[in-house]
Amino acid sequence: MRWLIVEDYEALSGEAAELVAREVREKPDAVLGLATGSTPVGMYQELIRQHQAGNLDFSRITTFNLDEYVGLSATHPQSYRVFMHETFFQHVNVQPERIHIPCGDAADLDEECDRYERAIQAAGGIDLQILGIGGNGHIGFNEPGSPVSSRTRVVDLAQRTITDNARFFASIEEVPTKAVTMGIQTILEAKKIVLLACGASKAEAMQRMLEGEITPGVPASLLREHPDVTVIMDRQAAARLSERFLDPKHVL
Repeated sequence: MRWLIVEDYEALSGEAAELVAREVREKPDAVLGLATGSTPVGMYQELIRQHQAGNLDFSRITTFNLDEYVGLSATHPQSYRVFMHETFFQHVNVQPERIHIPCGDAADLDEECDRYERAIQAAGGIDLQILGIGGNGHIGFNEPGSPVSSRTRVVDLAQRTITDNARFFASIEEVPTKAVTMGIQTILEAKKIVLLACGASKAEAMQRMLEGEITPGVPASLLREHPDVTVIMDRQAAARLSERFLDPKHVL
């Protein structure tokens, strides 16, 4: 595992974007696993800037998003499909038929989950997966205790996750209580993984991820067993880490 501690959100976004851009340049038909939430927004903005400057071509890439709320239509303003379209896809030249996001209002959610797994496999697997981390250590919507062997499935959201995500809705009552998410095993099968963490609210989760026991109780800790993981965090998210993580070669 590699880790990098940067000064602030702008630096985190730039470093993350450079890893994605390098992957796309080295493999123009790369399969990217994408995340939502506030943390990767700056990364998407930098990728858009590079694309609009003529330095990055997304026309051959394929994308798979980590998750989607159950019960929200594809046009609901808080759906992840709308988020991705407004935040990234409409600003670059990703081909619409190469964009994959779970359908949270599918008539048969179990079949939708199976279809999603088959689509990932048919694409050759994910080359580079972007992740955030929840305050409780979740990745995707794999809450603490999720099976290591889990695949794309419907999950119940932890109360902390619902509370954390309430800022995106008019009230906490409007936050969905279920989601479709890639499973932990699905995530671990990505060839490369980049996890982003920003802010003091993620400091405890980062300490448990990087220095605690490797356990399904902290889903992000399972990434320590993956052969190619890069963690990028700002100083606030790294505030509780021990001295060994603060080696100058890992700090910008």
